[in-house]
Amino acid sequence: MTEISASAGKLFAFTIDANTAQVVKLETLDESGARHELSEDEKASLAHAAGEGADLEEFVEKAFEAGIACVLGEDQQQQRADEPADEAELRHLLLTPLIEDSPVKRLMQREVLNRAILGTLLQCATNKAPAATQSEPPPGPQSDRAAPARAN
Repeated sequence: MTEISASAGKLFAFTIDANTAQVVKLETLDESGARHELSEDEKASLAHAAGEGADLEEFVEKAFEAGIACVLGEDQQQQRADEPADEAELRHLLLTPLIEDSPVKRLMQREVLNRAILGTLLQCATNKAPAATQSEPPPGPQSDRAAPARAN
């Protein structure tokens, strides 16, 4: 309980529908550990506090852009550091048709993103790194366990 008291106001509980991978409820925990559902204004305030660029679709778009920059041999970090808002909007307008005509379009669909979020949260909750980032097998004898299920 002391862990909850020390983090009061910073702990959130998301209720996620496992069939659709959609968040159906967002709650915060008070000092006693009791849950309280957030109002729409509180949710909006949290989204605003997360800041620009905290959106997963934007993250995928940036990854797509980074891939293009890598192929072209450009230093994308330097270009973005002082980019005016109108140039950022132009970049977005240029990337949109490229994404629409690529396999990335499927990855940008809300359902696919929700499944990826759910899978990542489950990996975090079980303290297991995603298979793609594991560089070497864990120490000790290997068992004949089946691979963990993946969310699509």
